[in-house]
Amino acid sequence: MKSPSPHKSGGYAVSVEALAINEAQLILAEKRTTLSVLRTGIAVFALPLTVLSFLIATSRYYVVSDVLYFLIPVLVLCAILGFLGAYLIVRSAVKIRRHERHIEALKKQHSLLSSLIE
Repeated sequence: MKSPSPHKSGGYAVSVEALAINEAQLILAEKRTTLSVLRTGIAVFALPLTVLSFLIATSRYYVVSDVLYFLIPVLVLCAILGFLGAYLIVRSAVKIRRHERHIEALKKQHSLLSSLIE
């Protein structure tokens, strides 16, 4: 079977459909990487919430003024981790939307992709 419109690339005939499939595979691989960053962001964001809930649950066993030297650095670290987690989550959500738009554009251009990717 002959490819619809072959291009010469390094001595090999490469069809437009094959290039589109390779591009879709690359985008999906980038999307998987972005999803792992999203998962990491959720974990980083959940860690300070866990620490703060532990501090609140055990607050009747200590006086805040007595442990302020310990409490302030922990709260600052929790705030930094919270901002880092939120940044990773937002950045991943934006990238996932961009990947989705790119895949939709490819599916509109190539009918073979629309049948392969739902």
